Amino acid sequence: MERVDVAIVGGGPAGSSAAHAAASGGADALVLEKGVPRADREGLGPDSTDAAGILDYWVDIMGIHPDEFDDGVVQRELDRAEFRGPSTAATLYDTGIESSYDRFGYTFHRARFDDWLRERAEDAGAEYRIGVSVRGVDTDPDAEPGDAGSGSAGSDPRHVLRLADGDEIGADFVVLADGPQRTVTNRVLDEYLPTGAGGSDRLAPPEANHIAYQEYRRVPEAVYEEVDDAIVFWWGVMPGETAYPWIFPNADRVCRVGLTMPIGMDIDDFEVDAYELLSADDESIPSGATYVRRLLEWQYGDEYDVEEDFPLVEDAGKRGGTETYPISSTRPIDSPTGAGIAVVGGAMGTTSAFHEGGDHVAVRTGAIAGELAAAGDLAPYNRRWKEAIGDEVVRNVTMADMVGDYTPADWDRIIGAADAMLAAEAGDGLLAQPYRSGWESLKLVLGYKWNKRKTRREYVTIAEDEYVY
Repeated sequence: MERVDVAIVGGGPAGSSAAHAAASGGADALVLEKGVPRADREGLGPDSTDAAGILDYWVDIMGIHPDEFDDGVVQRELDRAEFRGPSTAATLYDTGIESSYDRFGYTFHRARFDDWLRERAEDAGAEYRIGVSVRGVDTDPDAEPGDAGSGSAGSDPRHVLRLADGDEIGADFVVLADGPQRTVTNRVLDEYLPTGAGGSDRLAPPEANHIAYQEYRRVPEAVYEEVDDAIVFWWGVMPGETAYPWIFPNADRVCRVGLTMPIGMDIDDFEVDAYELLSADDESIPSGATYVRRLLEWQYGDEYDVEEDFPLVEDAGKRGGTETYPISSTRPIDSPTGAGIAVVGGAMGTTSAFHEGGDHVAVRTGAIAGELAAAGDLAPYNRRWKEAIGDEVVRNVTMADMVGDYTPADWDRIIGAADAMLAAEAGDGLLAQPYRSGWESLKLVLGYKWNKRKTRREYVTIAEDEYVY
């Protein structure tokens, strides 16, 4: 049986970062990635589908400055974010959170970013193996891990990973980084939860599942000049909890135009006339492609022929210039570190449908897990990830909870309040000193602060003490 110190299931940002940290710490680290094809990558790689934008303070959470990347990873540097409602708008030039990065943020090429993370891990000494599917993980809780990189492991490994081809790999530590679909994580964690605890259901409840869809479109020069240093979001124009379309600028007049929405919605539950991107002729919730076309026609159809002037870039993205991908949109979980297992990134529930994406927290949680595995003790992991990303998770959960039942009129009201706060030059970010900008602004801030205090006490879905070894 092949033996390694640290086996990592999944080769996306979390898995590659875990491998880099583990190998840098002297461990024998192996990444197992099943691999998927995409139009803008040679060969197979991780399921690299993401809105792919980083805000200024996310740079510090991630722990990687964009100056470290290879050419072509960063697409556009950003100066602002525009939030548009059905009839109101607000522009944010400062997140209000201290950061070492001196711009508002940047957009990046996700496949190139993943490839850079892989090369960094391999340069540190990790092995990255593509085309490998993990069917399950068997654990002997009584086995003692050896010293990383010393070859001192006993004859019986603590973990045995069973592969689809029938091979087995023994490891002292396992890092689960298989993304929000959790094809391996759910089965592994159920082994450590009491009968009837419903681990898989709590990790991925159907009512919380979202889907995202985006298209790579080459836009007219005048349109590109409007958005080439901004990310633009629309709220209250399509139904569903935290459902919103966006435009993100890439290089060479290419923009990613997409949306996030819950799955399984019934159009009869919504007032169709209230939503700009719905039509009275709709018999069901529109597809992502329909939403994107309607968004572009709504914004630019008076001046341009959308299909002719906004062509798909067919050699970009996952397939034919388009991408569809799942978002877990659940609260994070603790890991069963007593069994020598760490769950990182999207698999642990850190991806948020509210802000769309989670690369920064995936990288950070993976790095923490890899570092601790190389040191031979995962026990501090649950404390360490909360110290590193807890505030970010609480912010996202709080905002998502607050806006879950918003109607288009609510979005107009709240965006108008935010615009008033910004116009008042309140200072120190959007949620500070709102008192000069009106009652709605005050309600927004007080509601956020109240919900944030409540969320901080209950944002972990599965706590460490629930696992049974």
